[in-house]
Amino acid sequence: MAAKTDGTDGTAAAEVAAASERAALGYEQARDELIDVVRRLEAGGTTLEESLALWERGEELAKVCRHWLEGARARLDAALAVADEESPADD
Repeated sequence: MAAKTDGTDGTAAAEVAAASERAALGYEQARDELIDVVRRLEAGGTTLEESLALWERGEELAKVCRHWLEGARARLDAALAVADEESPADD
């Protein structure tokens, strides 16, 4: 493994890259790629290194999907809260 020359451990750069990927990949694209990764892992026939790389990619794709789903949930909750505020009180 090559040593970093900028004095960081790469964690911040990895977080920025992950956030950038979440912004770039849509939910459906990430979901479809995740399905493909799972199929490839289940099919077997890959080396340990390839399997680990697929697993890591799957974890990142799952985070992307989770990010989109959490955002959708927040939007739904906000819309429901507005609808509750606008509906007449049942007295």
